[in-house]
Amino acid sequence: MMMQPIPLIPSIIIAILLVSAGLISLIGSFGLIRFKEFADRIHAPTLGNTFGSALVLLASVVVSLYLSDRVFLHEIIIIIFLFLTSPASAMLLMRSSTLRHERKNS
Repeated sequence: MMMQPIPLIPSIIIAILLVSAGLISLIGSFGLIRFKEFADRIHAPTLGNTFGSALVLLASVVVSLYLSDRVFLHEIIIIIFLFLTSPASAMLLMRSSTLRHERKNS
């Protein structure tokens, strides 16, 4: 099966989404280096990597739309799953850190 080329405008949109995702993930990862305390360090990567992953998945949706080879329901489900689980896991990590810090100081 021969793949059809993606038109110029969708290619530019896909490229912008992918570059933005990389930059946002990189900026979020720099938060791990810049901040010293765990409570400060948890926010930057959680927000940056979640939003970066969502942009990669949106680029995948655009590619799927123009290639018309499959439904992009999988990407939508993954985005919903990421936006539900990432804040919950960050909250649980912060709770465990707070409890550990309280037990250490008492």
